[in-house]
Amino acid sequence: MLNTVRARRGMVTSPHHLASEAGLRVLREGGNAVEATVAMAAALAVVYPHMTAIGGDGFWLVGAPGEMPVGIDACSRAAAAATPELYARAGLDAIPRRGGLAANTTAGTVAGWGEALALSTERGGRLPLSRLLEDAVWHARNGFAVTASQNDLTAQKLPELADISGFADAFLVNGAAPATGSTMALPALGDTLERIGREGTESFYRGPLAREIAHDLAAAGTPVTAGDLAACRATRVTPLHVDLPGVRLFNFPPPTQGLASLMILALFSRLGVVQAEGFEHLHGLIEATKQAFLVRDRVVGDADAMREDPRDFLTAEVLDRLAARIDPALALPWPAPPSAGDTVWLGAIDGNGLAASFIQSIYFEFGSGVVLPQTGIVWQNRGSSFELAGDGPRVLAPGRKPFHTLNPAMASFADGRHMVYGTMGGEGQPQTQAALFSRYGLFGQELQAAITAPRWLLGRTWGAETVTLKLEDRFPPDLVAALRAAGHDVEIVPPFDAMMGHAGAIARHGDGRLEGAGDPRSDGCAMGF
Repeated sequence: MLNTVRARRGMVTSPHHLASEAGLRVLREGGNAVEATVAMAAALAVVYPHMTAIGGDGFWLVGAPGEMPVGIDACSRAAAAATPELYARAGLDAIPRRGGLAANTTAGTVAGWGEALALSTERGGRLPLSRLLEDAVWHARNGFAVTASQNDLTAQKLPELADISGFADAFLVNGAAPATGSTMALPALGDTLERIGREGTESFYRGPLAREIAHDLAAAGTPVTAGDLAACRATRVTPLHVDLPGVRLFNFPPPTQGLASLMILALFSRLGVVQAEGFEHLHGLIEATKQAFLVRDRVVGDADAMREDPRDFLTAEVLDRLAARIDPALALPWPAPPSAGDTVWLGAIDGNGLAASFIQSIYFEFGSGVVLPQTGIVWQNRGSSFELAGDGPRVLAPGRKPFHTLNPAMASFADGRHMVYGTMGGEGQPQTQAALFSRYGLFGQELQAAITAPRWLLGRTWGAETVTLKLEDRFPPDLVAALRAAGHDVEIVPPFDAMMGHAGAIARHGDGRLEGAGDPRSDGCAMGF
C-alpha cells in the first residue's frame, strides 16, 4: 500500500477488506461512525477468527472535533470462582494460557457494542442492530476465504489448540489447518449473531442465549457461570489525554496500557528530534518506550486496585523528569517483563465528523481455544495474564479486571484535524502507535506512508519468545549499525512482518476532507466514499 485513500462523505479502516466493506456499506446507507464500527467488529469476528471474537473484550473512544471523546470500557471481570485457590487445587502455580482454566473472565465486547449504540442513538444513529450484523451473519453462513495469517497461525499453534474443547470441530479440516484461500463457514456463530441482532446485545448476558453460553462454558471446564455473565456491564469512562505542541492526544485509562502510549509520545516530544527516520527518531522513541513501560508495569492494572493515579504520570513535571533520564546516545539495558496478544483495531469517521476508535481482542490467537458448540463463540484467555501471588493490581481476584494491552487512540490537532488510529500487537501496540503518529503528526509524512514505512518492536509479541529490538529489514544498514553501536540488542526480521502489528488510521481535516490508511501487513484496507 503506497497511497493514502481520500474521500469526503465517510471513511472506514480495518485489518480485513470484507470488514471494511461492511462498515462502508453502513456509512453509505446513512449510518454513523459508531454503527459502521459495530458492523466491522462483527464481520471481523467471522472472517478474522484467529484475531478476534465476540467472546472477548473491547474498548472505544467516540467523539467529534472540539470535544472530549467518550470512552466505553467493555472489559471483562474475573469470575466469582476464579481465585488463586482454584488453581492451587488444580496443582498449578500459574494460570494456563489455553483451555478451560484460561477462560476465567466474562466477555465484554458485545456489552460494549450495546453501550456504543446507545451513545450512537444520542448522536442520531438510526440503523437497527440486525442490519449492522447482516454482513457478519452472511459470511458466517455462506463462508469466507481463509487468509494466509489464519492458515499460518492455526498451523503454528495446532499442538496447543487441537485438543481444546470445540476447537477442532470449528477450525480444523481433517485435523489440519485450513488451506489459504479455502472456504470456511461458521454456521453456529452466524445463528448467534443473527440472534443477537434480533434480541439485542443484552441476550448475550441475560436470558436463553446466556444460559446456552453458560452451559457450554461449564462443560469446557471454565469457572465462568450464568451469574458472572449476568453481572457483566460496559461503562462510559473519561479518557486520558496529554498535550503536545499543536495537538491533544487521547487514549484509554487502566486497565489498558493507554497511559504508556501517551507517555511515549509525550516523552519523545521533549527530546528535540527534528527529523524522521534517522537514529535520533528511532532511538528516541525506543528509549521513551522503555521509560513508559517501566511505569506501566509497576502501576497499571485493575483501576480499583491501583495505588497511583495514571494522570499523575502525564503532568509536565513528571514527564520532564522521565525524559531527562533518556540518554541521547546510549540504550538503557533491557528487557522488562514482556506481554503478548492478538487483537484487531478498527476505526471510522462519518461525514458529520463523528469518529470511532475501537479495539477488540481475545488476547492470544484463538484466545483460550475454547469454542462453545451451541453458539460457535471463541472465548478469550485475557484472564491468563493475572498473577496468582502478591498484592498488586494484576493479582487474580473475583470481579477484578485483567491488565489489557488494548488501547484505542484519538488525536485532535489545533489546525482542525481530527484523527483515529491504532493497531493490534500486544506489547507492540504503543510502539506502533508512536511510529505511526510521530511520522504523520510530528514530521508531516503522508498517512499511508507512515504506516507502510518499516517498523520496530522492542520486546515480545505474536508468540515470539525473544525480547530483542526487532527491526524490519528495510531499514538502512547504517541506521541498524548505529543502533547496535548504541547498545540496542538488534534482531532483523522479514519485511512487512505481521509481528509489527496491523495498524490503521483516518484523519479528517477541518474542511471535511478525509484521508485513511491500512496496513500492508494485514488483509485490510481503508475505504471511503
